[in-house]
Amino acid sequence: MKTLTLSLSLLFVFACASPGPGTTSVPGHGALSVQVVPNPVVARQISGDMYELPFEVIVRETGGSAVEITQVSATATLPGGFTVDIDEWDAARIRSMGYSPSIPANGEIRYRFAPRREVPETVFNGVTARLLVEGRDASGTPTTASTTVTVTR
Repeated sequence: MKTLTLSLSLLFVFACASPGPGTTSVPGHGALSVQVVPNPVVARQISGDMYELPFEVIVRETGGSAVEITQVSATATLPGGFTVDIDEWDAARIRSMGYSPSIPANGEIRYRFAPRREVPETVFNGVTARLLVEGRDASGTPTTASTTVTVTR
């Protein structure tokens, strides 16, 4: 299941707030939106249990103030709500992976991934990953959001 979480976790490393359910923002301050394309991610079988998981994460700042991501957490769950893994990244860890946790005001960042992972059959039977992102805009105002991603073949 760790390989599942690693694959799904890549979806979330840079995904940020999404205006809508699960989002908090303050009018006149930084706000973010995120789009994972495609969602669900379509796994392409390479051989046996080895799959390529191509996707793109598009992050937009929509409130007019730059936002710094302070914490990202991803929780993978099985149908029925059983949590199988939780991963967390702070801004320093995101930077150490070669990515920026900073979203410029009214800007957009795109991250393209195509990880190859062994994926157990259970992934295709309803496993989801919930992403929670915490950030602060240029004035220090916090913003949070969550979104869910699934994988199919």
